[in-house]
Amino acid sequence: MSKYQTIEVTTDKPVSTIWLNRPQVRNAFNLTMISELTEIFEKLGNDNSVRIIVIRGRGKAFCAGADLNWMLEAANYTREKNYSEAMQLSECFYNIYSSPKPVITVVHGASTGGANGLVAASDIALSADDAVFSLSEVKIGLVPAVISPYIIKRLGEFPARELMLTAKRIHGREAEERGLVNHSYPVEELDQELEQLIEELIQGGPEALRKTKELVFDASNNQTMKNMIEKTAEIIAEIRTSGEGREGMAAFLEKRKPRWTEINNDQNGQITPEK
Repeated sequence: MSKYQTIEVTTDKPVSTIWLNRPQVRNAFNLTMISELTEIFEKLGNDNSVRIIVIRGRGKAFCAGADLNWMLEAANYTREKNYSEAMQLSECFYNIYSSPKPVITVVHGASTGGANGLVAASDIALSADDAVFSLSEVKIGLVPAVISPYIIKRLGEFPARELMLTAKRIHGREAEERGLVNHSYPVEELDQELEQLIEELIQGGPEALRKTKELVFDASNNQTMKNMIEKTAEIIAEIRTSGEGREGMAAFLEKRKPRWTEINNDQNGQITPEK
């Protein structure tokens, strides 16, 4: 991997962890971090040896949202420059949301403002019980604009309205109850629960996981039910005849684990399609 300024990437195949790495400012993101996150998600999405992507934060907090120094500078930018930078942030969140690999975000300390876009755009979000969440933009005269599609998808319209309009602070357990995160745990149990989740995901075929994400994406984003009839039939016909599909059925009938669960082999569980 390239040397990054604001993130650190560690890989223990088949899992790559992206660490937000500006602990001196509570991992607040600036344009450099946005660019680096966009780049790394594109790389990992195309890396067949990586099957799961985890987002975490170094230091005392997951992420404090946008860097205030960057925001102060942006106040003096032209509308065109502000639009360009906002588009880069929008594309960053979209890359996370549309990643072909399962994405897990793990929150500790605090997730403030735009940081919640990272949480909401992920497939699965875990939190420490004592982590603090806040959609705080309105308190400084701003709007949670580019993260709003993901927050609304996570929470639903009216629960999202409450948190975005009030900027209410909630803790991990309440974030779970509201649906902002999938699960909240005591902080000392967070790593163990993450490992358990990774183990569960590893049991799924890599191509099956990718196709499942594709299905959910299409069904959730303006595809009609009629269009999905054909789409779903195409996907199941393709996956049944693939190398991975045949291996999975054979393993089931033979009462053994499929080869892709053997994560220490040279292929990282990849099954070569039959010709």
